[in-house]
Amino acid sequence: MDHLIEHEIPESKLPTMLVAFAGWPDAAEAATRALRFLVRKLRAKKFAEIDPEEFYDFTHVRPHSRVNRGGERVTRWPQNDLYYYVPDDESRSLLLFVGTEPNLKWRTYSNILTTIAERHEVRLVVSIGALLDAVPHTREPRVTGRASSVELTQKAEWLGIKNSGYQGPTGIHTAFADACSNTGVAQASIWGHCPHYVNTSPDPKVSHALLTRLRSLIDIDVDLEELYIAGNTYQEEVDKVIAKQPDVSSYVRRLERRYDEARTATEEIPSPETMVEELENFLRSQSQNPDEENA
Repeated sequence: MDHLIEHEIPESKLPTMLVAFAGWPDAAEAATRALRFLVRKLRAKKFAEIDPEEFYDFTHVRPHSRVNRGGERVTRWPQNDLYYYVPDDESRSLLLFVGTEPNLKWRTYSNILTTIAERHEVRLVVSIGALLDAVPHTREPRVTGRASSVELTQKAEWLGIKNSGYQGPTGIHTAFADACSNTGVAQASIWGHCPHYVNTSPDPKVSHALLTRLRSLIDIDVDLEELYIAGNTYQEEVDKVIAKQPDVSSYVRRLERRYDEARTATEEIPSPETMVEELENFLRSQSQNPDEENA
C-alpha cells in the first residue's frame, strides 16, 4: 500500500480499532498519552507506520533532532504508528494507531487508515481526543463524545460520556470519521476536556478519565492505577502553583461552582454496578431483537 511502511502483517482479525492524533486535537497530550499508556500496558506490538513525507509541512510540524545513547544524531519525524494486541479471547483483539494530525491530504491519509481497518476486519473504530475547556482541574474531568448509531450513543451515555453538540473548526478526527462512515464501519469518539488555564503537559488526570470510559466501552481489562496516582500528583502540583496566584484561584472557584451547579441540574450518573446491569440488559435485548438492531 502506498505511503505505508509495513514491518509485519498480523494474521489475526482485529475487530476494534483505537486511534489518537497528536497536535490540535490532543490538548495537554491527554489523548495520545492515554493510547500510548494502553500500548505499553498491553504490550501491543508495532507492525507498521505511515510514511510522513506526503502529509506534513515540515516547516510547521518540524522533525526533532536527537542524540542517541551511542552519541549519534538521529532525526525523529512525525510519528504515525500502528500496533496490534491479540489476547487469549481473540474477539477482543485491538488495532491501535497513534498518529500526528497531518497538514496535507487529509482524505488520502484517512483512506489509508480505513483500508488498514478493512484489511483486518475492523467492526468498530473508537477515536480519542482532548480539547481545552473552561473546566476546573479539581473536579472529575468532563468527557463527551459522539457515535454513529443510536445503540452506541446509548451505551456511551450509560458510561457517562455526554453527547457533544460541538460545531466549528474541526480536525482529522472528523475527516477520519467521514471515511469510516463511507466504508460502513461503526465509529465513536471520546473527548476529554482539559482546563485551559493549566499550561503544563501532560495531563494524566484527563488521560485516566478517557481510558476509564474506553475500558468500559470496549470491555478491555487493563490496570489504570498508575495513571490514577499520576493524576492525583498532577492535581496536587497544580494546586500548589495556583495557590500563589489569587486571581487564578478565584477563577477556579467560579469554575467549580458552575461545574457543581451543572451536575446537580442534570440527572445523577448511576453507580458503576447499575450501569453494568443496564448495559447487560441492553445487549441482551439487542441479541433477542435482531430486526430492531438492523432497523
